[in-house]
Amino acid sequence: MAGHSKWANIQHRKGKQDVKRGKIFTRLIKEITVASRMGGGDAGANPRLRLAIEKARENNMPKDTVENAVKRGSGQLEGVNYEELRYEGYGINGAAVMVDCMTDNKTRTVAEVRHAFSKNGGNLGTDGSVSFMFKHCGQMIFAPGTDENGLMEVALDAGAEDISTNDDGSIEVITAPHDFVNVKQALEAAGYKPEFGEVIMKPANEVIFTGDDAAKMQKLLDALEDLDDVQEVYTTAVIEE
Repeated sequence: MAGHSKWANIQHRKGKQDVKRGKIFTRLIKEITVASRMGGGDAGANPRLRLAIEKARENNMPKDTVENAVKRGSGQLEGVNYEELRYEGYGINGAAVMVDCMTDNKTRTVAEVRHAFSKNGGNLGTDGSVSFMFKHCGQMIFAPGTDENGLMEVALDAGAEDISTNDDGSIEVITAPHDFVNVKQALEAAGYKPEFGEVIMKPANEVIFTGDDAAKMQKLLDALEDLDDVQEVYTTAVIEE
């Protein structure tokens, strides 16, 4: 699949994010707190924290909320100590699924994730069972009609790994995780603003789901994403609308 449905899937995802705005704030606060705890409260010297703060700004999170999350992570304020967990499993027709969580109660989280899988036709796997099917990278998607040559020149100069045009005309830029923020800032400074941009686990190969299988797979993904401790869900499945 050459990404013919990439643009439609990005628009669908953005629509779902708008509906779940409150939950996005909770997830971003957790990410800022953990990033600050692990790499320090200086965003200039902590790429993960810089990315989290940038996402918070894009989602119009109040400045004092961001600052308090940084302070909790760096120990300046009392707060919950979150642990990062990753679960791997299988969905409909064996589609690979990866679930990134942040939790203060590992026992609760694994029980909820396992239940979401089993109730919706999937099953929880072991560590490493599907992670080899994904690549950790930065991904940006630009709207159809974007100047491909101009974007490519800026992206490559800034350190992007790969640029490709999908069948639907959207343009995809891939970076190393630690280069994502610098490449994104360089592109935006040149007038190229991505419709989607995040550090993700990108599937090496995708499988298109249609009809009943698509509905069942979407139900599983929604059940996982609705869990309070879940930060991100990645899958090899592409749901056709």
